[in-house]
Amino acid sequence: MAVQALVFDSDDLERTEEFLSDSYAPMRIGSSTRNPHAHISRIAGGGVSIDRLDLAFEMDYDVFPLRKICIGDLESGTLENHRVSGWASAESFGTGTVFSVAPPDRPYTGTVCEARYSITMLEPHLLQDVVGETAEPVRLLDHHPVTPAAAHRLRQAIGHVRDQVLGDPEVVENPLLLGAAARYLAACVLDAFPHTGLIEPTAADRRDAGAATLRRALGFIEEHLAEDLTAARIAGAAHVTVRTLQYAFRRHLDCTPMAYLRQRRLERAHRALREADPQRGGTVMAIARAWGFRHQGHFADAYRRAYHHSPGETLRG
Repeated sequence: MAVQALVFDSDDLERTEEFLSDSYAPMRIGSSTRNPHAHISRIAGGGVSIDRLDLAFEMDYDVFPLRKICIGDLESGTLENHRVSGWASAESFGTGTVFSVAPPDRPYTGTVCEARYSITMLEPHLLQDVVGETAEPVRLLDHHPVTPAAAHRLRQAIGHVRDQVLGDPEVVENPLLLGAAARYLAACVLDAFPHTGLIEPTAADRRDAGAATLRRALGFIEEHLAEDLTAARIAGAAHVTVRTLQYAFRRHLDCTPMAYLRQRRLERAHRALREADPQRGGTVMAIARAWGFRHQGHFADAYRRAYHHSPGETLRG
C-alpha cells in the first residue's frame, strides 16, 4: 500500500492557499501579516493522513466541506471564532486542546493565530467499520472530547500511528497492519467524542445470531485469515449486520469477532515459529508482522499468555 509523504514551506499566501485547497478542501484564506510563513508536513496511508502545520502568522480561513473526519491538536497558539455551518455557536481552541474540526459535509470558518498543530484526517467509512451497520452514517456530535483521559488516549494513538505505523517502511507494506492501525485510530476517535453510532443489539440481531451465522463467519475467517478483515466484511459474508455478528460471537464464544480473529492469527504465528528456521533468516518480528501483529512487545505478551513461553524460545526450538 502506498504511503504519501510531503513537505510544504512558503511565505507566499497565494501558494499556501493553493496548497491547502489541494490538500484539504477548496478554501479561501487571508492575512495582513507581512511574511506569512507556513510550514506543513504530511504522512498518509490506509485512509489516514496526519499533518503537522506551523503557521507563524494570523490567518483567516473559509473552508468547503472536507469530506473527511478531521481531528485537530493544538501544540501552541489558538484557533479563534471557529464556526461550523449549521452548528449553534462559534468556538475557540487553545494550546493543548484536542478537538473535532467539522463534520465531513459542513463548511467552516475561523482564524488561526500563530499556531503549531496537527491535523489528522480519516475516511468516514473507518468509523462505520468500527461501529457497524447503522441507519445513518456515524457522526461526531461535538467539538470537544468526552473526557480529558479520552483525549489523551486519542493523542497517544495518533502519535503511535504516525511514528510506528506510517513511519515504518516494513509496516506500511503489510495491509493487515495498516488496516488494523487505521481502524484502531477510528476506534479511538469514537472513544474520544460523542457520536451517533448504535452498538447495542436489536431484537432482530438477537434472533439472527444463531449457530448457522457463527458457522458462516468462522468459515469465512478461516478462508481469509491472512487478509485485512473487518467486522463489516465478516458480517457481509455471514449475511448479517455487524451487531448480529458481534452478538453471535458473544453468545456462542464469549468474545468479539476481532478477538477471535487475533487468536486464530496468534495460532498461525505459533505454527510459523515452530516451522521456521532461524539459521535461514526466520525472525520473531517478521512472523509477527506477517500475521498482523505490529508491536513486538504486545505480540510477545499475548504469545506468552497463550503458550507459557516466549516466541523466541519457540523459534529456537
